[in-house]
Formats: sequence, structure tokens, C-alpha cells
Amino acid sequence: MERNASISLKRSSDYRKSVLYQEEPPINTSYNRNLFITEPTEFNKPVTQYAKSGSIKIAYQVFGSGSIDLVYIPGWVSNIDWVWECPELVHFLRELGKITRVILFDKRGTGLSDRVVELSTLEERMDDIRAVMDAADSEKAVLFGHSEGGCVSALFAATYPNRVISLITFGIFAKRRHSPDYPWAPTDEERQEVYDMIEHNWGNGNMYLEKLAPSKSHDKKFMNWLANYFRSGASPSAAMVLTKMNTQVDIINVLSSIKAPTLVMQRTHDIDVKVEEGQFIAERIKGAEFVELDGRDHLFWVGDTEKVLGRMKAFISNEKPTVNHEEQLLTIVAVRIVFAHNTHPHPTPRELVTKVIEKYRGRLIQHDPFILMATFEGPSRAVCCSMGLMDVMQSVHAQLAIGIHITEVAVGEAYFATGETQKFVKLILDQARLNRILITQTVKHLLSGAGLTFTQENSTFETDSGDTLQLFTVTDPDHLNSNGHFSQHQEFPKDSFFEVVLQCIYTHLGNETFGVDTLCKSVGTSERQLQRKVKTITNKSPNQLISSVRLHRAKELLLMRKYSIAEVAFQIGFSSPSYFAKRFKKEFGISPSLLSLKN
Repeated sequence: MERNASISLKRSSDYRKSVLYQEEPPINTSYNRNLFITEPTEFNKPVTQYAKSGSIKIAYQVFGSGSIDLVYIPGWVSNIDWVWECPELVHFLRELGKITRVILFDKRGTGLSDRVVELSTLEERMDDIRAVMDAADSEKAVLFGHSEGGCVSALFAATYPNRVISLITFGIFAKRRHSPDYPWAPTDEERQEVYDMIEHNWGNGNMYLEKLAPSKSHDKKFMNWLANYFRSGASPSAAMVLTKMNTQVDIINVLSSIKAPTLVMQRTHDIDVKVEEGQFIAERIKGAEFVELDGRDHLFWVGDTEKVLGRMKAFISNEKPTVNHEEQLLTIVAVRIVFAHNTHPHPTPRELVTKVIEKYRGRLIQHDPFILMATFEGPSRAVCCSMGLMDVMQSVHAQLAIGIHITEVAVGEAYFATGETQKFVKLILDQARLNRILITQTVKHLLSGAGLTFTQENSTFETDSGDTLQLFTVTDPDHLNSNGHFSQHQEFPKDSFFEVVLQCIYTHLGNETFGVDTLCKSVGTSERQLQRKVKTITNKSPNQLISSVRLHRAKELLLMRKYSIAEVAFQIGFSSPSYFAKRFKKEFGISPSLLSLKN
């Protein structure tokens, strides 16, 4: 077997270019809006398709005959195949399909979508909604968010106002952790009970689901379906990850930024989410309509479903034509740059920072030798970009002090000059310390699931509306040196982190058992941090990266025409030539045998 330990970093450099710059064929590029739209029956459910959100495949279905699109964002977990096994839910969706074109999907990590091991941020969940809408050729849609799905729906409506016709929520909450200003949320002890249930009872039926649908608690067939629906929607570990992420969610400070017409529905005696939570949310969304319904069910498709449907149909039918909004919710990054004495950077800092900002889909809006500002569509990208800037600017002997805030901005305008933003920038420039990233409380609340560490500061930030926001320092535990400062990956002084990861994979190409665990130990990082870093650089998971490196090496070996397909498979860690051929064709769109003949 060929040994790969001596493979030069030139190959890893070549592969890095192919990973970073080689685009995969787009999914659903020739989508026909009417191609897969079917009226679901007991024996005919909509066709399941897949949209690509980064490296994750999101399962979705489309049906209905209406001219208006409606995207249903489910709560906690879902499975769009099991949806059609529940007559009550089928009836509800078919009724919506009479007046809208309904788009269903499973969030990442659940149902038929790709399973992920790491926490997903609200920002990534927004990306999934946008990816599904794009794949379904939906420019604008009514968003219908249930329970936890209402949180990401609200954030999407504020961030992408020109893609939202209106917002409808049912059983929504603004945060999931008890506090003096939000006393209806569960206490830490009550959340621990949920964790314990998932840990010990997820697979045995004792999941306490009766509180979600009290009116159906004696309907054995329905309760069996509900238990199967949740179990098929997520594994125990995935359910735990989602639940812990939900515990940290807090969208209170973004509610006032929602401009779309909004309908908030809540049942009076819902045990899971209190009616007061819906009232609280509706009061903070300008012009929102709040509807209180009788009953105790948290699920909208049981209980007085006809009243729920009636309210939704009336709201959708009476909606006025949509208008283009001039403002949207964006994350602003302000940076103060301090250069070492008599340094002359080359290339120029602008060239450096522009590359980093564009990598994270940001927009540079102000730049001079000592101050720069940029905007992003979400806080996770803003923080990751800030950490990238810390690394890159060290190469030109510069140190940075960075502040991050979320606010409404005028689309297409020089919005960085607005009063609140200028005040924020001044505060950051006055208070931010070098080699630190300072964020507002609103940003922190939306970073749930990002795997970051937060330290509360003594200073605060007062908005134009009079709200006082606490400030925090945000850090990545794997991104600091022993003094708590940002370092340029000190554990790899000669090569970049990604080059070391690639070299490690090349060294173990022939080891069939090599995986993420071994890779983490070899590069000295946690699985969570490896997931985040590799995804940031390549838009792939570590497992996908390992597989892709192996297959690219296999392609090189096949083009040499020295080995049979079976020999190549064994050399790159595949014990089954047939499985290798399947993976090879998926990666390159051609079978290894045809590649050999072609060349």
C-alpha cells in the first residue's frame, strides 16, 4: 500500500484551492414552480426535494393551488414524510393549500434533512429558509412559524423584509429562560426536566407529549403518531442539541424591527407556551394583530383547528399588496486599527480586510487608515469575520479593537452615518480594548449555538429608543493564547490550520478507521471547534472534507493508470470498491471506470 506521510503541502495547497473555489453544480437550477405541486391525498404526498444551504441538504415539499406562497417553519423537530400520516395535520395543510402554494421543510439536523452534530444558530436556520425559498422559486412568501419556528421566522422577517409578505405565528415565545422581564419562560429547573426526559425517555414513549395536545391525550392512535413523529424527526442527541439551543434563544430586541403585517395566535391555557408570551410579542411588533383562542393545545392542528384556519385564511386573503421596505436588520462591525510604529503594510490593509469581509458575505461600508466598518446579514458571520480580521491584520503588525451591534439600516444608503450607529461606534472606540471583540446583548442572544464564550463587561450601550443593553466580550476558546489574547493559531507556527488538517488527512489516507475523533486529537482541538473552523474555511463538515480529500487523491491515482479501481479504493481507505465507486461518482459526476476509459 502506498504511504502518504511524505506528500508535500503543495498537494494540500492545490486541494485547498479546489475546495475553496470550485463550485458544485447548483441544485434545482431549472425548477418549474408547477412541476412537483400535487394535491396530497392519503396515498399521494408531495415529492420530497432537496435544497442546498451551504454544505447541508434541506428536505422540502411543495403543494397547493394558491397564487401566494406560504412557508411553514416547524417547531422543535419535524419529519415531512410523517406529516402525511396524521389525518388532522393533512386536513389543515390541504386547507391552506387551497389558497396558497405551501412549502414545507425539515430544519437542518431533523427529519429528512442532513443530520448535523453541532448546534445550529438562528442565522444558519435563516439560511435554510432562504435556500428552500430559492430552490422553490419563491421570491416572497407568507411565513408561518410554529413555536420555536416562530423565533427564526421573526428574525427572518426583520432581516429580509423584502422576501416576506406577512408573518403568522402560533404558540410562539420570545425567549425560553425565566427572567424578571420575562416571567413566563421555564426556569432552569424546568428546562432540566426536559433534558432528563430526552436523556432517559426519548425512545420508550414516556415523553410527556400529552401537554402538547391535551385534547388528544386519550387518542392512542394520535399519541403514537406524535411520538413516532418526534422520534423520526430527531435522534436523542439531536433533540438534546436543539433543546439546549432553544433555551438560549432571545429575540426580544429584534421584534420592533419587524415591518411585515403580523398575526400572532396563542391559546389561552397552553401549558407549554403561555398566552402572555404572545401578547408580549404582539405589543412589540408595530401593527401586529393578536388573537387569543380557547383551549390548551400547543399544536395548531388539533383542538379548534377551524378557528385557526379561519383566522389564517382571512389574514392572508385580506393582505394588501406588498411594498419594498427601505430598512432591514443588519449586524454592524466597527473596527479601530492600531499599527506598530513605522510599519508599512503590503498588501494594503484595505485589500486584506476586503478579502476577509467578502469571504463572510459582508459589505465594507467605511474604511480609512484607522477605522473601518462593515455590515453582515447575521451576527455569526460578523463574529467569525472579526476573528479572521484579528488573524490577518497581525501579518501587517496591526492590532484591532472591534465592536459589533445589530440595528435597522437603510438599504443602499450610507447608513453608517445614522445617529445610533455613530453613537455605537464612538462607544466602541472609547471602550473597546485592543485584541478584544465587544458585542451588545442583542448580538449575544442571537449567537446561541455558535460555540463561543461570553464575558460580561461593566459598560452598557443605550439605544436611541432608550433601551440599555449590556456589553460582552466574545471569544473563541481555541482562538486565544495563554494570555487570553487572539493568536494566529500558535499551535501551528509554520503552516495554516487548514494546511495542517489536510496534511493529517493525507497521512492517514489508507487508514479505513480514520475519522473526526482521530483528526481532533492529531490537530489538538475539540470536535465542536474543528466543525466550526472547517465549515468556515470550506463550507464542508470534517467528515465531508475527509471524504473529499480521499476521493481527489483517488482521482489522481486513477489518472496515473498504474492501479486498478479496487487497488485505488484500498489505498485511500475504502474497504468496499463498490461503495468507493458510488462515492466517487457522487463527487465527480462520473464513475471511476469511465474516468479510466476516458483518459
